[in-house]
Order: sequence, then C-alpha cells, then structure tokens
Amino acid sequence: MDTNTQGAFGASQRGKALVSTAGMVMVAFVLSRALGLVRVALLGSIYGAGDALDAFNAASRVTETLYILIAGGALGSAFIPTFTAYLARDRHQAAWQVASAITNLVFVVALTASIVTILIAPWVVSRVLAPGFAPPVRSLTVALLRWMLVSTVLFSVSGLLMGILNANDHYLLPALAPSTYNLGIIGGVALLSGRWGIYGAAIGTVIGALLHLLVQLPALRNLDWAYSPTLGLRTEGVRQVARLMGPRVLGMAITQLNFWVNINLGSSIGVEGVVTALNYGWLLMLLPQGIFAQAIGTVLLPSLSAQAARQERDALRATLLSALQIVFYLTVPATVGLIALCRPLIEMFLMRGAFDNQDVMMAAWALAWYAVGLVAHSELEIVTRAFYALHDTATPVRVGAAAMALNVGFSLAFSWLFERIGLRPFGLPYQPWTPLGGLALANSLATALETGVLLWLLHRRLEGLDGRPAWTSLWRIALSAAAMGLAIAAYLRLMPTQSAWALGIGGMVIGAGTFFLATYLLRSPELGFILGSLHRRGER
Repeated sequence: MDTNTQGAFGASQRGKALVSTAGMVMVAFVLSRALGLVRVALLGSIYGAGDALDAFNAASRVTETLYILIAGGALGSAFIPTFTAYLARDRHQAAWQVASAITNLVFVVALTASIVTILIAPWVVSRVLAPGFAPPVRSLTVALLRWMLVSTVLFSVSGLLMGILNANDHYLLPALAPSTYNLGIIGGVALLSGRWGIYGAAIGTVIGALLHLLVQLPALRNLDWAYSPTLGLRTEGVRQVARLMGPRVLGMAITQLNFWVNINLGSSIGVEGVVTALNYGWLLMLLPQGIFAQAIGTVLLPSLSAQAARQERDALRATLLSALQIVFYLTVPATVGLIALCRPLIEMFLMRGAFDNQDVMMAAWALAWYAVGLVAHSELEIVTRAFYALHDTATPVRVGAAAMALNVGFSLAFSWLFERIGLRPFGLPYQPWTPLGGLALANSLATALETGVLLWLLHRRLEGLDGRPAWTSLWRIALSAAAMGLAIAAYLRLMPTQSAWALGIGGMVIGAGTFFLATYLLRSPELGFILGSLHRRGER
C-alpha cells in the first residue's frame, strides 16, 4: 500500500471501525434486498407488468414521497446531526427532550398529511401523478393509495426511531427493519391476493410498515430515554432541527419530483407496464447501491456529525475519503455487471407466471440505463451526508434543484431521441416502448452531474480533500473493470446454454472473480483494506 493511500485509509482507527460496522449492516441490507427481490418477483409472477401493478407502484410512490419528506431523508439529515451533537457534548437530558418532541411532531405531521392526501387523492392521481392512465387504472390507483397511507404514519415514527438508534451506535435492528417490511408485503401478496387481488399487496404494505416499527422497539430498552409527551416548539434543539430540515425537505421534494416526472411521462407512452418496468429497473439498480452505499452512509453520518461537532476536520476528511474510495471500488464492478447481465438478471428474478418476455425486455432496458448512474447515486449517499454533518442542508438542495431541472429536460429529450432513432435493445425489432430507456438515462446523467458539483463544493468547503490517493487508485479500478467486462462478454458469447440462471450466476461469478483478481494483481489498496477490516471483525 503506498503512502498516500495509507493516509486515506489508515489515518483513523475510527475509519476502520466504521468499515467493520458497515460490514455488519451490509449483511442485514443483503437480507433486505434479497427479500425485496422475492417481493418483486412474487408481484411480477402474479400480475406481470400490467395495469394492476402499474397502479400499485404509482400509489407506492405517493406514500414513499410522504415518508421520505417527513422522516426518511429530510428529518434524518436534520435530526441525527443535532441529536448527535448533544450527545457528543454530554448533554444527554437535552438530547432526549429533543427526541421526544420530534417524535410527537412527526406523528402529528404524518397523520395530518395522510388525512389530507386521502381527501385529495383523486386529484393527485389524475392531474399530477399519472394522467396518462386509463380511467379504471386511475380509480384503482386512488383506492390503493388510500389503503396504503396508513403505512406513512407508521413509517414516519419508525424512521425517527431508526435515527435515534443509529445515533447511539445501535445498527443491527434498524438494519433488519426493512427485511420485516418486505416480509409483510410478501405475506400480504401470498395470502391475500387470491381473494382480494392487488389489494393484498396494499394490506401487506401496511403490515410491513407495522413490523418495521415493532422490530426496533426492543433496542430502545437499552437506551436511557425518558419519553415526554411534548411538542417542544420553543426548545432550541427542535428549532435547530426545523431550520436544518427546511432546505432538506425542499431538496427531497425535488428528488421525488424526478420520480413523479418519470411516472407521469411513462403513463403517457401508451404501453401497458412502462411504470412497472421503470420501477423494476430502478429497484435492481438499488440492490448494490443499498448494500454498499447506504450501509456505509448509515454508519457514516453519526461519526461525521460527531467529528464536525468537535471541530476535528482532519479526522472528518480522512473518514470521508475512506468512505468515498470504498464505495467507488465496490460500485464500479457492480455497474459493469448490471449493464452486461441486465437481461439474464431480470429473467432470473422476475420471469415467471404472468411476467412474460416483453416485460423482461422492458425491465432489462430500464435497468441497463439506470445502472449507468449507479456510481453517482452511491457516491451521492456519502457526499450529501458530509454536508448534513456540517449542518449545511441548503447546498445539496440548491444543487439538487438544478439537477432536477436537468433531469426533466433530459427526460423529454432522451425519450424523444430514443423513439426517433429507434434504438433496438438486445437485437429485437424496434418497439414503441423503448423511450422508457431515455427516462432512465436522464436520471443517471443528472445524478452524475449533481454528484460532481457537490464533490467540488465539498472540496472547497473543507479546504481540500487530498484526492491524490483516489486518483492513484482510479486507473487500477478502471483497468480491472474493463477486464471484468471483457470476461463477462466472452462468457456470454461462448456459453452454449441459454439458461438465464447459468448466464446470470456464471457471469456474476466470472465477472467478480476477474475484477478482484485484477485489483489484487494491481495492488489496489481498497481490496486490502476491506479484507483487513473483515478479518478484524471475524477475530472479534
């Protein structure tokens, strides 16, 4: 390992502990993503990429938007830095007063937002979300949305508890909570769909949200939390959370607007299943992004917040650089694998029951173009958390707003371009649904530009990041990824069978083996750092 790289990875024992803890969280995230694949495969096998699943996915977008704005991303980015700063300064009583007040406020806001959405659901669906749906599909979307809004209230409180536990270095049960959510939906689909159709999935969503909350409650017993039924509107900590949350709410709203634009435009393409195909491509792209970037980001924010509160800028820079390099090392080969194996992967996970060959082609086409932005999406998870730790939620919002505008423009331009030139996925004759690839590419390109600008601004904010070790590793990772792509291409060309499982699993094994062998031969420092961290955790 060269000196520069040792500086990035070895400067802080805390950085090593972070990777070790992140490894544990990654295992929980792998379980969650695996159950998520079971969930989407079950839905696809029963409903295919049809109108019922389009309606369910569109309704899910509304409930997910409300949750993310109230507690998922907006509140977490404001609450965790504030709460952690109190703990870092040994002001525990004040920290728990803020936690109680924010919990009560979240419940009130989530309940009010859900009731209002129930009342205006027909207008939201027909005028904003999916005006291109046929009237029966719009009516189904409204009905499903009203059922699923109960999950928004449960998720909002559960999301806050997740932040409280993470700030106190409790990661396992919060990391397992998404798995219980997927189990709830799987149970609802498996047990209720035969009688109630797609409403079984909606009921399963509510059950899953309840399990998401309940699984975290045992960990709260280990915390010295004296709950107080107060809103604390005059408490300084609550006001600070509100000040930090304001810009973040706007930023998350802008991010969610991108998805609403995709659903809006997708519903207008005029082909059944476009919204579902986009959703499947997005979910499979999120598989490695969640396992790697979200796991590392989950344990990163409390540490960065504590370092920022103690004015430990050198330690903060070292921790941040370590996270950025590890995420880059893990997501570059994942990108190559998703693009090269998009079709067999979709067939492996989804092609059964009502999910037919055209559904596979649409979902694979979306996955390939979403995968182009995997590295950017993953690095964005890390970069934005650095701004939140510095109590700056405004800068990511401003940059995100510009990226959203670009995404809308790119979506219109690329979907038109794809249709005009008749891009032919996988050698098939031109089909009118290929413009959905333009929507996915627009998202990837806009996110890449957003991440690049935020990295540049963070470099200025921290008075330099000393990215020389990263640049030193870049050529090693690039060469290894190129070798991986060639190995997968050769395997797909020479493999005599057309079995999706043989192509997919074989391609993943050969691709991953080639990449890790190449980085070992090129002495990539990230590989040694990861293996060393795993070895230390195994010894403990």
